[in-house]
Amino acid sequence: MFTGIVREMGVVRSVRRIPGGLRPRIAAEKVLQGMRSGDSIALDGVCQTVIAVGEDDFQVEVLPETLKRTTLANLRPGRQINLEPAMGLDDRFGGHLITGHVDGLGTIRDRRPRTGDTVLRIGAPAGIMAQLVERGSVAVDGVSLTVVSLLDRAFTVALIPHTLQATALADKRTGDRVNLETDLIVKAVQRWLDPALKKGGLTGKRLAELGF
Repeated sequence: MFTGIVREMGVVRSVRRIPGGLRPRIAAEKVLQGMRSGDSIALDGVCQTVIAVGEDDFQVEVLPETLKRTTLANLRPGRQINLEPAMGLDDRFGGHLITGHVDGLGTIRDRRPRTGDTVLRIGAPAGIMAQLVERGSVAVDGVSLTVVSLLDRAFTVALIPHTLQATALADKRTGDRVNLETDLIVKAVQRWLDPALKKGGLTGKRLAELGF
């Protein structure tokens, strides 16, 4: 599990093709402390397994399913990437629960600086939009953010100066794609409610049947 609080920005040092996938080498500093092969780490919000640790970098293997569903297919040398190690039991919980299993890709439709923050308008598939709520949480490239508004097949988030300084979202421009993961609690509630809605909607009787 992760929290969406980026530990540091790594830099893709190299990307080597392997059968069916990619093997990137990522330069880092903070996340290397105590890192071992087999550890989980989120790369732009995508949970990956560390397979090798060097003095100033580490490697993972990005396989076909991940390449198909995330932006990691676009890894290139020199690209900055958000890094977060898996949460320890004694870690401070600063963001929200994130699994590192991306729900889908969004596209930045607009980037608008304002006094004090920068607003991103992100287009998203209907399935993801159904799991977003205003003032709820969403992970964008692994960064825990608050949904400001819901629009027609898009939503907005506001990036404070610290977020722009501490994450690779500062490099994102209109047209760029981002990894999206919706709130785990919202998904659980939706899973409970969907069968009820398909059976004629929510009534007092149906809520009682579901244990409410």
